[in-house]
Amino acid sequence: MFQGHGDDGYLHQQTLAADFSTNVWHGGAPAGLKEYLFRQWDNVQRYPEVLAESLTQKIASFYGFKSENILVTNGSTESIYLVAQAFKNGKTTITIPAFAEYEDACKLFGHQLCLLNWDELEKGISGDTGLLFICNPNNPTGAVFKALEALIHQHPGVLFIVDEAFIEFTVSITSVLTLIEKYNNLIVLRSMTKAYAIPGLRLGYIAASTALINRLRSFKLPWAVNAMAIAAGHFIFDHIQTIQIPVQQLLADREEFTKKLESSALKIYPSHTHFFLARTNQHTAALLKQFLLKEFNILIRDAGNFRGLTEKHIRIATLSQNKNQLLINALAEWKTI
Repeated sequence: MFQGHGDDGYLHQQTLAADFSTNVWHGGAPAGLKEYLFRQWDNVQRYPEVLAESLTQKIASFYGFKSENILVTNGSTESIYLVAQAFKNGKTTITIPAFAEYEDACKLFGHQLCLLNWDELEKGISGDTGLLFICNPNNPTGAVFKALEALIHQHPGVLFIVDEAFIEFTVSITSVLTLIEKYNNLIVLRSMTKAYAIPGLRLGYIAASTALINRLRSFKLPWAVNAMAIAAGHFIFDHIQTIQIPVQQLLADREEFTKKLESSALKIYPSHTHFFLARTNQHTAALLKQFLLKEFNILIRDAGNFRGLTEKHIRIATLSQNKNQLLINALAEWKTI
């Protein structure tokens, strides 16, 4: 899917007043990162590390793993396509609604697909599933699945691909990343672009058993992670204790934001993250997106292309209180159309 993601403001020739379509932390990159990267500029005159080895070791050391348990990637999207390629032609289940790249990657590599509604997870999964993709917390709903370890334990023959791109944006669950030493049927995908607001650099990593990482690494292209992204990764892990997002405040802001939106022409769905789903009660999400762009320079995420959602669904991320108010005011106008 080359079109249809959030943060597609570059497609619109206007200056945005507020971008609610992206679920990247609105507070921006960590203080000092920009200056640090400028000092690394000379590194772009040389090829980067073939497999981002130095950053791999730093991440592994942080978690107490071996470097053989980590694979640094060009964002979570590369991670998804690596998994799909490494297990091509497999039988795969995707929990929906879901990030479209799971399905796109699996189709590219000949997977036999089964789609499982998120709400059905509580009832269990089929034992003959080869791979299971689950985003936890889920994108686009912000839902969380708390019994994930029990499910992994009950199905040793199923390979669980757990995308934790938004784990920093919730307090409702903890990461399963530390479980890779306990379970050989677990691959954890992590993003470094959402919570640290560097999506343009493309940076993430995979954590799994040595055998699984070796299999994934055999399909990885050399130099896929550029020198500046590697440098950013080093900065983040060198300062990781002091640059975490204020998640409690962000979730409190979301709570206040959604309460105010309830009086608008939207149905608001519960979420465990700073982003959430909504449904317009009139017209379609596409028309609402067009209206907000044209009249208010506000961008939202038309979520109609997510499996399991409709043409009336949108995804909204919580921004600053001032920008949140812009959307509240604009939706008051939408109600009158």
